[in-house]
Amino acid sequence: MSQVRTRVAPSPTGYLHIGGLRTALYAWLFARKHGGRFILRIEDTDVAREVPGAKEIIYSTLREAGLYYDEGPDVGGEYGPYIQSERREIYKKYAEELIRRGAAYRCFCTKEQLAEARAAAEARGETYTYDKRCLRLSEAEIQRRLDAGEPYVIRQNIPTEGETTYTDLVFGDITVPNADLDDNVLLKADGLPTYNLANVIDDHLMGITHVIRGVEYLSSTPKYNHLYRALGWEIPTYIHLPVVMKDKQRKLSKRHGDASYDDFIKKGYLKEALINYIALLGWSPGTEQEIFSLDELIEAFSLEGLSKSPAIFDVEKLTWMNAQYIRALPKEEFISRAMPYFKEAGVAHMDLNLIAELIQPRLERLDEIPPKLAFLTEMPAFGPELYAHKRSGTDAAKALPVLKEARAALAELDEYTVDSLKAALNALVEKLGVKTGFVYWPVRIAISGLEVTPGGPAEIACLLGKAETLSRLDTSIAELEKQQG
Repeated sequence: MSQVRTRVAPSPTGYLHIGGLRTALYAWLFARKHGGRFILRIEDTDVAREVPGAKEIIYSTLREAGLYYDEGPDVGGEYGPYIQSERREIYKKYAEELIRRGAAYRCFCTKEQLAEARAAAEARGETYTYDKRCLRLSEAEIQRRLDAGEPYVIRQNIPTEGETTYTDLVFGDITVPNADLDDNVLLKADGLPTYNLANVIDDHLMGITHVIRGVEYLSSTPKYNHLYRALGWEIPTYIHLPVVMKDKQRKLSKRHGDASYDDFIKKGYLKEALINYIALLGWSPGTEQEIFSLDELIEAFSLEGLSKSPAIFDVEKLTWMNAQYIRALPKEEFISRAMPYFKEAGVAHMDLNLIAELIQPRLERLDEIPPKLAFLTEMPAFGPELYAHKRSGTDAAKALPVLKEARAALAELDEYTVDSLKAALNALVEKLGVKTGFVYWPVRIAISGLEVTPGGPAEIACLLGKAETLSRLDTSIAELEKQQG
């Protein structure tokens, strides 16, 4: 096998969508598995849909995900330019060559004529295909129209009889009747190519050996192969990937606003977990292993593991996997990754080592941090019913004297550490001759306002500090006294 060269060719129409990222991942894995090269090409010929800044988003997303490309617009390479809008003259040259070889022709039909023909076909209950009327124009008529400055497109001239067959490494042999293939536009009136022309020319000139892309191109590939043959070029190896679905009826779609890589990162998913999960959307390692590093994915990846069946994007499974990754992070790494969320929660000045111990094992996503820690910066309002706890045997009436005792005990401490706070509370438990929960529960409620918190009253008080802890106890005691008359 010659050196493997794969590519990913996204359109700069927004953030990199999950399906596009999966295509990039598989192309990257295949290239790395075989010691080949991975190329980034930007297909920006759909000018109307281009989003400013989207190219840079694509570059940064691939780098952040660890999918470093060997050639591309911002890293260079011997087969550039790697942005299609900068290759306009190349496409024009080959479109004209296709006309000379009888594989394409100029079409002067107006939008109105085409719309009328389409409407007529639909009225007859037929699928519209172009009727090749401009193929029948004489050389003299074509020249007259060119001299008159009439706008035109260049269409592919596909045979109307016979079949075209090719082999895909996932879906096997694919045969399509030529009569089902439309004479699609190759070069638009503005001189920019359509995907039908550009992908063939670029893949050939950039030496792409394996074309890895979505299954939606499966039935169109025979059109591209007609172009390869017309130009006398070798046809690459095809690997079409199953569609990614949001559920059993609908597929994930950038146009329909489905989540992108960036969306998931902003929701608190780790990039490693997201890439790991995406790798399993349509591919199986053939083992029970589910957690993979990038190096492990390279080692395990094979085309035999690719499925023909659609893959459903299961957010719950992704979230489970994300939780595994969060919990496996070394504490220092966790704190670093979580710092933006600590800042959002207003707790970045607190003991982050303690916070990490309390919440890291309980998180599924990093964006859960601010709501879980909000009580540390703003005491939530709560009612006296929160003091009732059957297992601890406490309620609002019993809590009041306990809180007064606890307030006095905690006020005597010079240093607020988890150990010193626990020792003070445990001493109070022993003094009162009660269950631990009879003291711990009301103190937790009084200083947090919540039934469920990361950590118990000693950890909470340690994070709040002495002044804030005593202030909250004073407020809670005063409220209970007020309510109990």
